[in-house]
Amino acid sequence: MASTGTTALSGTEALALRMTSLLLRPHPTIAAPGSVAEVVEWFGAMQAQDLASGMWSLGARLPGSTHADVHAALERREALRTWPMRGTIHLVPTRDVRWQLELTGVRALVGVAKRREHLGLSEADADRAAEVLGEALAGGGRLTRAECVATLVEAGIDATGQRGYHLLWYAAQRGVTCIAPNIGTEQTFALLDEWAPDQRQLDGDEALATLALRYFRSHGPTTRQDFAGWSGLTAADAKRGIAAAGADLTTVLVDGAEAVLHTPLLDAPRVEVDDVLTLPGFDEYLLGYKDRSLMLDPEHKQAIIPGGNGVFQATVVVGGRVVGTWRRRLAKTRVTLTVQPLVDLGPARRKQVEQALHRYADFLALPPRFDWND
Repeated sequence: MASTGTTALSGTEALALRMTSLLLRPHPTIAAPGSVAEVVEWFGAMQAQDLASGMWSLGARLPGSTHADVHAALERREALRTWPMRGTIHLVPTRDVRWQLELTGVRALVGVAKRREHLGLSEADADRAAEVLGEALAGGGRLTRAECVATLVEAGIDATGQRGYHLLWYAAQRGVTCIAPNIGTEQTFALLDEWAPDQRQLDGDEALATLALRYFRSHGPTTRQDFAGWSGLTAADAKRGIAAAGADLTTVLVDGAEAVLHTPLLDAPRVEVDDVLTLPGFDEYLLGYKDRSLMLDPEHKQAIIPGGNGVFQATVVVGGRVVGTWRRRLAKTRVTLTVQPLVDLGPARRKQVEQALHRYADFLALPPRFDWND
């Protein structure tokens, strides 16, 4: 079971440690990751429903990298995208996909019969679709999403509208397929067994402990409830995973509330939080938690998640707190980056924000133009 230390942390200290865990500042216990594989394995899984956001989540943690570098790493299969938990696409360590699907993905299949009924599909239809896709992709095949849907239709399966998306999700959830890197703007699919044949096998407490350790080392200090929400595990299994991780995790108090963190971080220096970051909308910085009060003022929630529809805006973060949003507009010869402040930012801070956004422009290999939407 996790050690029951009584270390007390202030919110500011906890936020500094959290940014360190999220690899958004130098980490005192590990060498800076030098590859996509190292970043994704550190996290265990990274939100990647929106591909552009997922690419920048990696780029922001790999200084000097470009979009082309990250894409090439995914083509080398350093990580892959699939639906391991909560019915949402994540980047996952390539060798860990199958056990994570078996541990957390299976929960997404609970209650799926109602969704199929709404779509006019049967379980037999879904199983047949997975079989058809498996046959079509066998032997190193790689099909775009449109080609997958066309293959299903040709086999006599109604894959129009949302049915196609559901059947593609189901085949991946069952571990038949996975999402391969885009070809141009087209999402592609491959057979999981062929794309990632060398799979680790973890079961029971070992799997729970591995997932708990990876979550808390990359997100902590934070709560057991946050871990359950992130992973989709039951509260009982989340507690069991923390216990199984043993002395690698430690319980602390953050402003009087119980939280868990990676034990080596207890000795990390308490450095003042004054970083200026420009993060994608679906970054783990906000997506990895149910309780975002350390990073986000409640009055700004509507600006970050307009309408509460689950679509997160890209954020400007100063000193660990969200202070604005930004968006991009791509052209062939430049990228226009528009900033919407949520608090007053003076000239010096604005210059720092533009410097942070310049790093994103470099990632895209495009010269930037900056607009401020005051």
